[in-house]
Amino acid sequence: MRITSDSKWKIRTLTILAFIGAFCLLTPVPTAAQSPPDQAWSILQAGAADNSSEQRIATMRVLQLIPGDAKAVGIAEQGLQDKDPDVRGAAALSLGSMKSKSSIPRLEAAAKSDTEGAVVMAAAKSLIQLGDEKGYEVYYAVLTGQRKSGESLIGGQEKELDQLLRNPKQMEAMAFEQGIGFVPFGGYGLQAYQMIHASETKEPIVKAASIKILAKDPDPRTGKALVAATADKNTLVRAAAYDALARRDDPSVLPDLTSGLDDEKQEVKLTAAAAVVHLSAIPKK
Repeated sequence: MRITSDSKWKIRTLTILAFIGAFCLLTPVPTAAQSPPDQAWSILQAGAADNSSEQRIATMRVLQLIPGDAKAVGIAEQGLQDKDPDVRGAAALSLGSMKSKSSIPRLEAAAKSDTEGAVVMAAAKSLIQLGDEKGYEVYYAVLTGQRKSGESLIGGQEKELDQLLRNPKQMEAMAFEQGIGFVPFGGYGLQAYQMIHASETKEPIVKAASIKILAKDPDPRTGKALVAATADKNTLVRAAAYDALARRDDPSVLPDLTSGLDDEKQEVKLTAAAAVVHLSAIPKK
């Protein structure tokens, strides 16, 4: 059968169309580009699951910039279960900054049962930020070595706090990462920093940092513990105790503070003097 030129043209056209159709079937259709918010969430979710603990820590830290968001809270709460204690600590701190009251039960669990002291204290700090006074229990225990009930610390809690007091890395991270500072005078802050790096034991640093937080604890037992701390052998702890007592606005402790006016260390003497002046101006209840 003879193929005309017209037929050749039709065959050629059909072949080209068939090739184009096959190419279209094999080529994936490009998806629409992610919106900036969707892209941002993808980045955060990837950071939270990254193999690098540094990336996971960084992710947990930045979540505090997204307060009131359920998805961000969910990622941070997952971080409380991370295998790396630094990630768990960063997650605990962010939940407090995010004002996530729904996370209180999880933070209470971390403060009670985490195996790392720094995580315990981070969770406690966030509980205090969220209005849960149970967080003060941890700092009270650090200062006094016992519960508010008067019982000695036992089991896991004693081990966790003991490890924290003797771990320079955790100590420095807890003190500076949580941003809770030491005592009121700027020059003395430098001395505190030098003490961290020079001292064999970091216990005074943690006690001073804990004292600053306890200044806001309304429990009278905490007031007594702070008065006792004014007799501590460490300069930093004594100064922090006078500072905290001044901030509690309780003039009933005035008789216990006058000894600080004769302290051999000028930083302590100045803090005690400011506390006495301030509390003397407050009418007794």
